[in-house]
Amino acid sequence: MDTIKQALHLSGSKQAPTDEQVSPIRAKYEKAGQGQVFTFYDKLSAADKASLFEQLSNFDPDYINQIVAKTLIAVNVDKSVPKPEAELEPLPENATASIMDSSPEDLSKWYDAGLDLIAQNKVAVVLMAGGQGTRLGSSAPKGCYDIGLPSSKSLFQIQAERIRKVEQLAAKKAGVETVVVPWYVMTSGPTRGPTEKFFEEHSYFGLRKENVFIFEQGVLPCISNDGKILLETKGSVAVAPDGNGGIYNALVTSKALDDMRKRGIQHIHAYCVDNCLVKVADPVFIGFSASKDVDIATKVVRKRNATESVGLILLKNGKPDVVEYSEIDKETAEAEDPKQKGVLKFRAANIVNHYYSFRFLETIPQWAKELPHHIARKKIPYADLQSGDTVKPEKPNGIKLEQFVFDVFPMLDLKRFACMEVKREDEFSPLKNAKGTGEDDPDTSKRDIMNQGKKWVQAAGALVTSEDPDAGIEVSPLMSYAGEGLEQLKGKEIRAPAIIEVE
Repeated sequence: MDTIKQALHLSGSKQAPTDEQVSPIRAKYEKAGQGQVFTFYDKLSAADKASLFEQLSNFDPDYINQIVAKTLIAVNVDKSVPKPEAELEPLPENATASIMDSSPEDLSKWYDAGLDLIAQNKVAVVLMAGGQGTRLGSSAPKGCYDIGLPSSKSLFQIQAERIRKVEQLAAKKAGVETVVVPWYVMTSGPTRGPTEKFFEEHSYFGLRKENVFIFEQGVLPCISNDGKILLETKGSVAVAPDGNGGIYNALVTSKALDDMRKRGIQHIHAYCVDNCLVKVADPVFIGFSASKDVDIATKVVRKRNATESVGLILLKNGKPDVVEYSEIDKETAEAEDPKQKGVLKFRAANIVNHYYSFRFLETIPQWAKELPHHIARKKIPYADLQSGDTVKPEKPNGIKLEQFVFDVFPMLDLKRFACMEVKREDEFSPLKNAKGTGEDDPDTSKRDIMNQGKKWVQAAGALVTSEDPDAGIEVSPLMSYAGEGLEQLKGKEIRAPAIIEVE
């Protein structure tokens, strides 16, 4: 199918494909029992024919049938047959480290090693930024969102400036003029155009355009409850993004992986856009992961309490895995660590913040199709096959298929996997809810950045005064990456709220 599509060069074309071009595609869909996608084809305009043909050329109906069957079987087995109890254990100590428990010597060693790798231009960053700010009352990409800081910086700008700062720190340590940490930004179909426009309008936030690689995650057709590919309109298939696990395939198809290879990248930091505290290209995390010679490492924060609804990173049947909160019984959730009184045994909360070795990402084509798919039952607008009218259903009428980024973990040998616990207040403040919710919303994101800045300037010896004891300080990432470089503030009085920008 790819060769047919490449031969046609149909992207953006208004010319309808010929009967000879359509015939093998139509036959393939009909043979797979999915011929309904051509119901209205013959009566479409030339432009709509070209558009639907290109869309259908991107999918393999036999593969779609396979993953639907496999996924539905797994779901139905879940309901009808009691599964054997999974054996759950925390990750072994030799696969973990904690910022809270590690010696200053180890932290310093990892930081220096990470900065050295960054200085050698061997480190890249992958950002998962496919989401829109729908819950925030915005149709723009979530990365464009202004959380209300005094500077009015968007999430994209905060993260870009952290990349610029870590490049500067690495260059200074190595005594070189420039260091490049390329930024690979994965969008979804609806967010790609607005993301590209936002970066262009803001001059890539001081980064060079050639070092920002914006690409798009894949989509999969939406499927009816009886296994049929749904049309959304007469001339288009209903589709949905293929989940954050689609990042693996997208890195290959977008040629992002080829770009990394050309640059000599060996270490990759991947994270989600909605975390305003993320340490982008964190030297400590890079140094830790590289020193352990692992293929995947993950950052976790300590679970707040036994009932917090978070996925946990642990050993499941002897393999590294993520287990959702709903899959853990009360007794397991409340179990204490036998070595630390009052501390949960299972406490490593997943924050989707990962390290990958390049050698591992190079193997994606060998296993990407083996990753499981998960079902989300949804209300999916669809074209009625009799009238052609688009119907908006009132109850779930079909499924969306998605992969999860952590589904690859159990494929790894334990010696190739590591986990680093970090402080929640330093590194994790997700933006998920509308303003005023009181949890994981713009106000908590702003508060966490302002509290962190206040803590940094006080540690540097500044006196912070304010009529409001909760007022914080915004420290620009261009001024300090993680609290360093603020010595000039010693003995100065700073009235909060305030911004500390680059001198």
